[in-house]
Amino acid sequence: MTPPQRRRELDESDVRVRPNRRGTRPRSKDRPGHADAVPAWVVTVDRGRYTCLLGAPDATEDGSEGGDRTVLAMKARELGRASIVVGDRVGLVGDASGGIGTLARVVRVEPRRNALRRSADDTDPMERVVVANADQLAVVTALADPTPRPRMVDRCLVAAYDAGLEPLLVLTKADLAPAEAFLSAYAPLAVPFVVTRRDATGEVVGLDDVRRTLAGRVTVLIGHSGVGKSTLVNALVPGADRAVGEVNVVTGRGRHTSTSARALRLPGSGWVIDTPGVRSFGLAHVDVDRIVHAFPDLARGTDECPRGCTHDEPECGLDAFTAAGGAGSAGPARLESLRRLLRSRSGSGEDPATEG
Repeated sequence: MTPPQRRRELDESDVRVRPNRRGTRPRSKDRPGHADAVPAWVVTVDRGRYTCLLGAPDATEDGSEGGDRTVLAMKARELGRASIVVGDRVGLVGDASGGIGTLARVVRVEPRRNALRRSADDTDPMERVVVANADQLAVVTALADPTPRPRMVDRCLVAAYDAGLEPLLVLTKADLAPAEAFLSAYAPLAVPFVVTRRDATGEVVGLDDVRRTLAGRVTVLIGHSGVGKSTLVNALVPGADRAVGEVNVVTGRGRHTSTSARALRLPGSGWVIDTPGVRSFGLAHVDVDRIVHAFPDLARGTDECPRGCTHDEPECGLDAFTAAGGAGSAGPARLESLRRLLRSRSGSGEDPATEG
């Protein structure tokens, strides 16, 4: 019979410690302040990488405030699901030298002055920010080839008014069709416009007018594929090299050439943000009252409207207001233009062919 073994005395060598065990370091709810973060402006977003211009979009070209120095960055984990879009002002830490192979971190997104938003369709409440901190929205549309889509233009104007951006109509291909008939529908809205065409040699005429309307401002370009947006950008910004597509002769639709938004510095002053061509522009997130208040001459007449008025119904107080001259001599025509925008927002009376 084997005698029982005596119990061995334990010492510190018997204590096992798991290396790198989670929870051994005390956690803190305090986030780093990143007081040394370098200010920058997002000019391109591509698959989780952000190309940022040091300083601000109004930085001078001699290098002050960053000038033309760009830095590639990724989003810091502490930002979570926060979205970062072209036009955002951000703070960077890490290697902000802009050298090949370097990568900084975006640790802060400054509050947005405004944001251009869209939804997938009019029934989807989930909005998507397209561009932030712009001054102007230029809606580019061709007068022919492809055929103009006024409902799409109306929707873009609604988005501009909702975001607090100044709208601009840029009409291309005036050598193929006159602009007067199209512009007459927007005269009561007093939307500024410029018209371009090609001469006999193929050169774009009207670029000087376009440059004047864009100078010193950050302008978002938006429009259907095939309307000549990329051609316009290449003419305005030498070396931009935006791909140019052809219009399908059967469907009358263009081919998507720009795949992501990109901010480009204009010679002299100002920036343009070229966006991918769109086939629809959902406005489910837009509040009716925000559209109406973009028309201060008409907004004064809403005091007599019933509660919850859509401003496009028989009981609307704007009819009596404009009939009495409250909105000036162009009141009735301007009211009808406003209601056309509101119908575009709600999708009522929409012709699907004009959207696709």
